[in-house]
Amino acid sequence: MDSLSSSFLSSMPQTKVPNIVNTHSSSNPRVHISAVRIEDKPEAAISTSPRPTRPSRSPTSPNTKDRQTPLPQPPTTDTQPKTIPSSLKPVTVRSYKTQPSPPKISLPSTFLNTIDDIINKFIDPPTRPSVDPRFVLTENFAPVEELPPTECEIEEGVLPSCLDGAYIRNGPNPQFLPRGPYHLFDGDGMLHSIRISNGKAILCSRYVKTYKYTIEKEAGHSVIPNVFSGFNGLIGSAARGTMTAARFIAGQFNPSNGIGLANTSLAFFGNKLYALGESDLPYEVKLTPNGDIQTVGRNDFEGKLFMSMTAHPKTDPDTGEAFAFRYGPVPPFLTYFRFNSNGIKQADVPIFSMSSPSFLHDFAITNKYAIFPEIQIGMDPAEMILRGGSPVGLNPAKISRIGVIPRYANDEKDMKWFVVPGFNIIHAINAWDEVDEDGNEYIVLVAPNMISAEHTLERMHLVHALVEKIRINLNTEVVSRQPLSARNLDFAVINPNYVGKKNNYIYAAVGDPMPKITGVVKMDVRVAQDRRECVVASRMFGPGCYGGEPFFVATNPDDPNAEEDEGYLVSYVHNENTGESRFLVMEAKSPNLDVVASVKLPQRVPYGFHGLFVRDKDLSGL
Repeated sequence: MDSLSSSFLSSMPQTKVPNIVNTHSSSNPRVHISAVRIEDKPEAAISTSPRPTRPSRSPTSPNTKDRQTPLPQPPTTDTQPKTIPSSLKPVTVRSYKTQPSPPKISLPSTFLNTIDDIINKFIDPPTRPSVDPRFVLTENFAPVEELPPTECEIEEGVLPSCLDGAYIRNGPNPQFLPRGPYHLFDGDGMLHSIRISNGKAILCSRYVKTYKYTIEKEAGHSVIPNVFSGFNGLIGSAARGTMTAARFIAGQFNPSNGIGLANTSLAFFGNKLYALGESDLPYEVKLTPNGDIQTVGRNDFEGKLFMSMTAHPKTDPDTGEAFAFRYGPVPPFLTYFRFNSNGIKQADVPIFSMSSPSFLHDFAITNKYAIFPEIQIGMDPAEMILRGGSPVGLNPAKISRIGVIPRYANDEKDMKWFVVPGFNIIHAINAWDEVDEDGNEYIVLVAPNMISAEHTLERMHLVHALVEKIRINLNTEVVSRQPLSARNLDFAVINPNYVGKKNNYIYAAVGDPMPKITGVVKMDVRVAQDRRECVVASRMFGPGCYGGEPFFVATNPDDPNAEEDEGYLVSYVHNENTGESRFLVMEAKSPNLDVVASVKLPQRVPYGFHGLFVRDKDLSGL
C-alpha cells in the first residue's frame, strides 16, 4: 500500500518478562509465543540453538487419498503447569538479556511512548482476533531471532546438484513484541536463506534493514504506525494520525526515506536481488559466499521510481525484462512500468481508466500484454474510520474487471477492460497468448479466485481459493471461465522458464485452512478440456506439519528441450508437534511428489509469504 507502513508498540528495556496468561476463551489448547524480540542485543549474543515452541496438535487433513509424510517427531516434555484451567490460553514469551549499553530514550520519546501506550490500551486496543497479537503470533507465526550462517544436517537423501545456489523466502517477523493492534501482514521483513553447495546446506535468517527497521532499532521502540492494523475507527485513527505527526515533528523519522516494509517477496532482475513489499521501494540485498544476507539499500533506480512498487514483478525469461506496477488510493489508482534487461526503469504509464482504488496485489504478463485485475476488494477509508474496520475491504456493489494493455504501451489508449463478475484474485499464476484456427486472438489467465473474498484480511481461514482458467476472446470480447480444481489452493507457482508462455503444470499450496499449508499438489491444465479435476499428484506433509509456497527448480534450466516438469519442488516445512523446521526437496515428475531430500534446520523458520531460488552463477554476480 502507498500510505503508512507497519509498526509496533514501544517496549522499554527490561531484563525479564513474566509469563502472560491470555484470558481470551478458546477451544484450542495452550499456545506459545517463542523468540519474540523484546529489545535489541549485540549480534554476537544471538543464540543459534533451536528452542522449539510447544503448540497444540493440529488435526490432520480430511483428504485420506493423499499420501502423507510425517516429519520425525522426537520425544518432548511438557513444561506447562497442570493447574492452569483449560479455559485459559497461556502465552509464554521468551526474554533476553539486556544490551550492555541500552539505547538512551529522550524525554520527548518517553512522553510520546506513554501517549502511544494510552492509545493502545484505552483508545484503540486490539479488539478483533485478526489484529490481536495474542492470536496472530501463535504457534509458528511467532517471530524468531536472526541466525548467522549455520550448517544444517542432511537427515535424508541427497541434495540434487541443480540446487547449488540459494533458496530464499521472505516473511513478516516483528522486531518488537506488539502490545497494540498487529496484523499478520504488518511484521518487519525477514529473509530465510538456505545456501546449497556440493550437497551441503547453510541456513541464515536476517532482517531486511529497511529505513523503518533501522530507525526503530536505534530508538529501541516502534516509531512508524501499522498499515493493516494501526487505524481503527474515527477516534483511533485521529489519535494515531496525531501521534505520527508528533513523531515526525520531533524528528524521529523522515518519510522521504521510506516508511514501508520489505516483508512479502523477492525478485531477481538486472543482475540484482531485491526484497519487496508493496508499501515501499525495492531493497537490494546480496548473499555473501559464506551464506550470509546483507542489505545493500533502498533503490529508487536513479530517481525514476518513487512511492512504491508491487511485490510481484514479472521477469520475462527470454528478454530479461521485468514488468511491474504500483497502486494507491488516489488517481491514477494504477501505474504500469517496466525495467529493461539491465535493470533500468522505463517511463510510467498511468492508468486512469481504473475507476476506483483496488487491492491490486498481483498481475500477469504474456508475450504481448500485461493483465491487471480490478477486484471487489479495495481501499475503504469510510469502513476504517466510521466502522472501525480494516482499511482494505470488500465492496459488494463493485463488478470485477480484467484490464489488458500491450506490454510495451506508452500510454493507456489501447487498454481494454472486460467484465468478469465475482472474480477476485490476490495472486496470478500465469497467462499466455493463443490464436485459434479462425484467427481469433485469445488471452488465457490462470489464477485462484477468492471465494468469500470479504474474509481475505479479517478471517483468512474462511476463504476458499478456487483455481480458474479465464479465456478472453480479444476479437469478440467474450469471456469464458472454467474451474480447474475444487480444492482450496493458493500460493501457486510454475516452472519460471514458462512465465508469459503456455504452460501445462502448476504447483499449488493446499490451504487447510489458509493461511496454513498442509501440502502441495501438481495440476495439469490440459485436463481441464475434459472437464475433470486437474490435480494429478499431491504430497501432504503429515499430522501437525505445515509448509509454505512451493518453488520449482528446473533440473536443466538452460536446456530448451527439457521437459516442463523436469525438476524439483522445494519448501520450508514446520512440525508443530516438535517445534522443528525442515527444508524439503520433492521430485516434480513423480506421481506422489516423492521427497528426495530432507534438511533439518538449526532454527525454526516461521510461516511466511513468497520466495525464489537463485543459482550459483547468478549469486556470483551479486
